[in-house]
Amino acid sequence: MDKEGGFVNRPPLLDGSNYDYWKSRMSAFLKSIDNKTWKPVLKGWEHPVALDADGNRTTILKPEEEWTAVEDELALGNSKALNALFNGVDKNMFQIDQAMHCGQGCLGDSQNST
Repeated sequence: MDKEGGFVNRPPLLDGSNYDYWKSRMSAFLKSIDNKTWKPVLKGWEHPVALDADGNRTTILKPEEEWTAVEDELALGNSKALNALFNGVDKNMFQIDQAMHCGQGCLGDSQNST
């Protein structure tokens, strides 16, 4: 990044030469969106699953139209984080990073450095 400062409404851009700088700025950017956007980066996000007759979790993905309000909120936080992460990576870096699982993977062990 050639200039000082940044944007409060646009994520910092990872261009391949500034990972450490980008990581700390991206962490701050995600936290500034809201707490629910930062949580999926720390903990990951799992698609809601259906419950069996006894109330136990199954491996069957729950259709979005059946999600609870809480599940909707968690999914929205994950979507906001993914949007910021994808928009914060240069096109050439995205091709290299595509093999990584974003969210926890893109920021590495961010919970230990913030």
